[in-house]
Amino acid sequence: MLVAGSITLLFAWGAWGHQHINRAAVFALPEGLRPLFYNHIDFITEEAVVPDLRKYSINDRAEFPRHFINMESYGPVGSLPRTMQEARAHYADTFLTRAGILPWYMQEMEEKLTKAFKAGRKAEIIFLAADLGHYIGDAHMPLHTALNHNGQLTGQQGIHAFWEAQLPEMFGEGYNLYTGDAKYIPDIEEETWQIVDSTYRLAEVLLAADRELSAGLPQNKVFMMDSAGHIRTNQFGDLVHTPEYARKFHEKLHGMIESQLRKAIAKTADFWYTAWVNAGKPVLSGLDPAELTERNRNNLQRDLKRWKAGKVDMFRPDKEFK
Repeated sequence: MLVAGSITLLFAWGAWGHQHINRAAVFALPEGLRPLFYNHIDFITEEAVVPDLRKYSINDRAEFPRHFINMESYGPVGSLPRTMQEARAHYADTFLTRAGILPWYMQEMEEKLTKAFKAGRKAEIIFLAADLGHYIGDAHMPLHTALNHNGQLTGQQGIHAFWEAQLPEMFGEGYNLYTGDAKYIPDIEEETWQIVDSTYRLAEVLLAADRELSAGLPQNKVFMMDSAGHIRTNQFGDLVHTPEYARKFHEKLHGMIESQLRKAIAKTADFWYTAWVNAGKPVLSGLDPAELTERNRNNLQRDLKRWKAGKVDMFRPDKEFK
């Protein structure tokens, strides 16, 4: 957890979650897209965390509101402007910065990706797709849609990183990441708001689960303690929960994290695929050397088979990407 002024800044999904979302989404793509994305899958995987680095490492203020939306600040989904242009006409920039613009920015990124496909600009396609995957991941993290984004309003500080980073890192290897093939989205604007609305409904569910589980427990049963009796924190200052509490909380969520991760994977692939379709399904095979695609063919089939079994292997030294 990093602090700038009075604003608490939090990574979404952690590196583990964002990287697995982007990597798994590659395998859900159709044949017209998958080879290009697979040739650059390590970049797409690594790039998954770069939007957060822009926000924290180089202090890009324009980046900050792209990662969240506080639904309580705006009101019911049905009353919100559908597009960024409409939002900027309706709200002051200072308000948008404070309350977040995540769904509108997803729409903008989708439009940019569609244009990159139309123009056949490989570097832009890969870069924009990877970045878009990050924001779609954020949109599936419940606390990125709520004002009480770190439990700070209910005495549950640290719940954000616990849910999105500690728990996936502890239990993620047991998740089934197979989502089926990418599907075309007929209305991107409507889809973004459906995602946000569905995600927001889970925010209070997970906060309530933590309150119920921790009620009456001493701190050392909830948090890891150091030798001086202080609650341990990680390198970002986030409170670290005990493995036993993590296991019980993970069970109490009844698969919520795995479900949201799978939804993020599916929607990332859907958005990529939809941008390609809306661009006219351009032929992409000429954007990479034929020999590169051929060298990666066997690895792609092996990794695709693994994904269909629910598993996604991360960086492997035997891959021949450029």
